Amino acid sequence: MLLPVAQDAGDISRWRATLKDGRARLAESFSNKPNTASNLRHHANLVDKVLRGIWHSADMPASAALIAVGGYGRGQLFPYSDVDLLLLFDTTPSHEVEPRLERLIGLFWDIGLEVGHSVRTVPECVEESAKDVTVQTNLLEGRLLCGNGALFAALQQTLSAQMDSVTFLQAKLLEQQQRHARFHDTGYNLEPNLKESPGGLRDLQTVLWISQALNLGESWKKLVDEDLLTPQEARHIQRHELFLQNLRIRLHYLAKRREDRLLFDFQETLAQQLGLASQGNRSASELLMQRYYRTAKAVSLMNEILLQNLIARTSASSDVPPLPLGPRFQARNQLLEACDEHVFQQVPGAILECFQLLQRHRELKGIHAPTLRALWRAVPSINAAFRRDPRNRAQFMEIMRERRGLTNILRRMNQYGVLGRYIPAFGRIVGQMQHDLFHVYTVDEHTLMVLRNLRRFTVPEFSHEFPLCSRLISEFERPEVLYLAGLFHDIAKGRGGDHSRLGKADARRFCRLHGLSPADTGLVSWLVESHLTMSAVAQKEDLSDPDVIAAFGEKVRDQRHLTALYLLTVADIRGTSPKVWNAWKGRLLENLYHATHRFLCGDAPAGEALQERQIEALGLLRQLAVPESSAQNLWARLDESYFLRHEAQEIAWHTRVLGRVKDDGQPVVRARLAPSGEGLQVMIHMPDRDDLFARICGFFEHVNFNIVEAKIHTTRQGYALDSFVVLDEEQRASHYRDLLNFIEYELAKQLVEARPLEDPLRGRISRHLKHFPITPQVSIRPDDKGTYQVLSVTAGDRPGLLYGMARVFLAHGVHLHTAKISTLGERAEDTFLIAGGILDKTKDVLRFEADLLQQLQA
Repeated sequence: MLLPVAQDAGDISRWRATLKDGRARLAESFSNKPNTASNLRHHANLVDKVLRGIWHSADMPASAALIAVGGYGRGQLFPYSDVDLLLLFDTTPSHEVEPRLERLIGLFWDIGLEVGHSVRTVPECVEESAKDVTVQTNLLEGRLLCGNGALFAALQQTLSAQMDSVTFLQAKLLEQQQRHARFHDTGYNLEPNLKESPGGLRDLQTVLWISQALNLGESWKKLVDEDLLTPQEARHIQRHELFLQNLRIRLHYLAKRREDRLLFDFQETLAQQLGLASQGNRSASELLMQRYYRTAKAVSLMNEILLQNLIARTSASSDVPPLPLGPRFQARNQLLEACDEHVFQQVPGAILECFQLLQRHRELKGIHAPTLRALWRAVPSINAAFRRDPRNRAQFMEIMRERRGLTNILRRMNQYGVLGRYIPAFGRIVGQMQHDLFHVYTVDEHTLMVLRNLRRFTVPEFSHEFPLCSRLISEFERPEVLYLAGLFHDIAKGRGGDHSRLGKADARRFCRLHGLSPADTGLVSWLVESHLTMSAVAQKEDLSDPDVIAAFGEKVRDQRHLTALYLLTVADIRGTSPKVWNAWKGRLLENLYHATHRFLCGDAPAGEALQERQIEALGLLRQLAVPESSAQNLWARLDESYFLRHEAQEIAWHTRVLGRVKDDGQPVVRARLAPSGEGLQVMIHMPDRDDLFARICGFFEHVNFNIVEAKIHTTRQGYALDSFVVLDEEQRASHYRDLLNFIEYELAKQLVEARPLEDPLRGRISRHLKHFPITPQVSIRPDDKGTYQVLSVTAGDRPGLLYGMARVFLAHGVHLHTAKISTLGERAEDTFLIAGGILDKTKDVLRFEADLLQQLQA
């Protein structure tokens, strides 16, 4: 006769209360006196007690065993982590046992345990272990909770006998490589994963798993006994491990769930719990995160050293004679090895030499573990005297001038702490956060991303990505000035004040000390000071205005400065976040580059340039078999500003569509794929009216399109000829033909019907914006010609933002001439050329600004 798993609901209540009360006591104890190791151990003990009690009351067969596996098997359990269990049977559970087993597992969940379980026999465990290294790893940490001890011993013996340590090591190395790739091989995202990110707890666990598989021990102490670690290194690792574990425990308690990401929601509270307080212009959360990033860097370094040592203990490392690479270094098994481990103490300059050898010998995959350990110990010897040594300065510049491997080497130098010691200003930005809502990396990681992008322009295999950049950099003399500008462009972040000007001084001093010519020193320092200028002009000013181009041309002075700034700007924007760069921004920068190039070369003035643009448009129309009479019909209605503000291909498109259209009052809406290759371009032609811009913005908002550019033009007959570039937030480009038809039909329909304007959408703001809000800013100033007013708006981006502003324009009788809509991550920086009678009266302008600010804050 089958006995029930629990005699009545009272058993469930009793075990649930035991678990809940025990967890509450552990949380209170940790809050009063945080002890990381004790919390993890006692949490596991609490669950052990509950599971054993339930198992003994469940009438399970005496031949079965309940086994803790995974992290729980180690005897460590975080507050809200899953409880991984193996229910081990000598044979497949019978029909009589299956209902009992189902009730047992159901009871685990009923009392509040989040259980991950498997039901297997010993042969099934062996089979699954052979197929999946994750299963093999979980079983490696198995721990008997209760039940048949002999069966568990048999499992351990069988798994040990079938363990192929070399295969296991290779599988775990591949697993770690794939895991790191999911995080773009960086642990320096602004919301890193404590467990899985590079430099997280999993990197430490991987070392111990491999060590255990090689029978070298499952603790740091045993690795010391095996001469794989020194006692000092073991203490360093344990300190970093405890810090990460402590953060993870606190995260679980704050989130009240299993949460391993250091989300913005929790960073400030965690910093306060750890006793951190704001210092100067740096918040407590920034100090916390910098400590985390430096911990992650140290963990990554020790992971690399120990894995190499473990590889050397296996047959996976073949012992071949070393290949000399000079008097101090040699290559062994594709790793750089010092001939004498004391070389860095004897010749400190060998620190830079070893990186240059890695850079020059592409067959080298890294640094031999003993050499890497010696390098790590020698890093403090990079001091003021080291930096003054002319030989070291020359060698650093040789590294910067190498044709290959610069990005990889600078990453290694940063990882091992060398770069921050050699350039102390760089050391201060290591692990520093940027709460500007569009940089998703720390300052040092962003800087290395920028350098990576610059170097990528030089690689022929990637020339298809940015053809203009690739061509320009191939013709650029002494490209090391670009790399130095990239290295220093954000080096003064976090000091307070203008980081561009502060960084300029650092860059000039460095270049002078490292022997750059006055011209190259001036170029590097100018690039650092001006690295934000080109993106600001491209995204905020009217590039059709010759005066804008002339003013920018005066700033860049010559072609070398222009080319250098363009290359650095593209690399910089691409290095902020995968979401910030888009083809539209690329097109704006490219247009500004070409227009400024023509200005610097003294090409045709505005009138001649306009005529050339018309001739080019006519050529395109002839290819489309559009008669010239169509162009004359439309162009007679347009003034000079239209031709200055639109490119030849846009003029040809408008002409082809509108050349034979009569001004009968009906809206004409046409859409096409944007020439930039990303997004759509939409043209609207209809009698102008005050609410037109607001209606168009409202339409695109409600169909989830993001407007990035608006060109507003009114013909001599009072017709609006407006052109919008929009990006599809839902990525529906695969059905673009249907999408174009939808926009053309629905937008025209709404413009004809002219229903009352709908209220703006009130979408939920992002978590990032919630925790790092942007104070809206509005400024109005006359343009250089006194024709229009320049309205600049900065605010946190959200659904309905532009439409809400358009409604304010309408309410105040403000007419829009052009709009540049720039979104950097979640920061909107929009610029409008506006006109209207109210702008002549101070009182009305102030009321307009107040209403606009109120809308931005809504």
